[in-house]
Amino acid sequence: MNAYDIIKKKRDGGELSKEEIEFLVKGIANGNVPDYQIAAWAMAVYFQGMNERETTDLTLAMAHSGDTVDLSKVQGIPVDKHSTGGVGDKTTLVAVPLTAAAGVPVPKMSGRGLGHTGGTIDKLESIPGFKVEIDVAEFVQQVNRVKAAVISQSGNLVPADKKLYAIRDVTATVDSIPLIASSVMSKKLAAGARGIVLDVKVGKGAFMKDLDQAFQLAQLMVDIGFKAGREVVAVLSDMDQPLGCAVGNALEIEEVVKTLKGEGAPDLTELSVTLASYMLLVGGRVGDFASARELVQKNLTSGAGFEKFREMVIAQGGDARCLDRPQDYFRASLQVSVPSPSDGYVTDIDAEQVGLATMRLGAGRERAGERIDHSVGVVLRRKKGDSVRSGQALAVIHANDPYRLETARAMLAQAYRLDQQPPPKRPLILGVVTQDEVIRYV
Repeated sequence: MNAYDIIKKKRDGGELSKEEIEFLVKGIANGNVPDYQIAAWAMAVYFQGMNERETTDLTLAMAHSGDTVDLSKVQGIPVDKHSTGGVGDKTTLVAVPLTAAAGVPVPKMSGRGLGHTGGTIDKLESIPGFKVEIDVAEFVQQVNRVKAAVISQSGNLVPADKKLYAIRDVTATVDSIPLIASSVMSKKLAAGARGIVLDVKVGKGAFMKDLDQAFQLAQLMVDIGFKAGREVVAVLSDMDQPLGCAVGNALEIEEVVKTLKGEGAPDLTELSVTLASYMLLVGGRVGDFASARELVQKNLTSGAGFEKFREMVIAQGGDARCLDRPQDYFRASLQVSVPSPSDGYVTDIDAEQVGLATMRLGAGRERAGERIDHSVGVVLRRKKGDSVRSGQALAVIHANDPYRLETARAMLAQAYRLDQQPPPKRPLILGVVTQDEVIRYV
């Protein structure tokens, strides 16, 4: 068995055996398969695809290509949540404490961002003192004590996927549904949770632009999880405009605090409550979605979710005082409005353009390892469907560099579209996929 024959077989449309896939993944992880052969194989998969059995075998092989996290000592059913990524997406930091407040343990490993804005770990690091690197024993202890912990991913978790993704990223083979599904699910399986809730973003600001393909991806990931003995639910959500109002690391923490205090943007609150409700379901806390949603909503309105977030922040060394007065901690030196050029209704906000403008301010990374500025970002004052008068603020830019500010202001002005008539409404939740059913709302 050799990589050349495996590449040729897939190039010609053949079905790879489990042994061939495991041989290839092992070679990717240990360096025996060179980059040019990995790239050739990825391109073959891009054009020829993989069936469900092949994709499952690839996922399991990558999940076991490095370290795996043992969560057997977690009390209860450990639940994880994953988003395919979007602009202003801070639902993890709302849904995790709401879920933990209901008694469901959430051991969450998250990553840093590359492009647009920071990842969940970058957002948490804007809290002074917050520790994201914790060994597994302490991680499990905190989950049993607090019911929630969010830490950075292990250095040797799914090394085959890290290598494969880096090559896909520079060879135009990222958008292959089997490779996306195996990449996401291999990390979730290696992280050890028994229940998994996926937030599959769809729209201009998301990786998945096409709704039908997003449903196909969601179904495949749910099926892979089922075959691996996990309970998985996928929620498909709209990402044609940024989620919530804040885009940028510390600004998003401030919005998380507002949301957990019942003062959040309607779309961020709705999606976070929906995801947390499904997390309660897969965690075995309740038997139906209506009961789960009622309990989550109670934890939101009572402040139990916010108190759980505070408890998690303190447990990981963070200065919880910033949660009470975020305006004293999370402020860039410059705040400048982007005025509306005319009266009308906001008919579109290009989420990707907003994300890129925020990255230009320094909130995201153009290259891996770059330092980011936690204080900068954008706060949207008008969302899709809102009316606006000429000269009123569409958004407010938070910046520390005047040159970067001007660049971002020009990009944000182009991101907004106005009309004299309000746009048609599009639901936030586009569908839900479980092992038993596929529900489409559009």
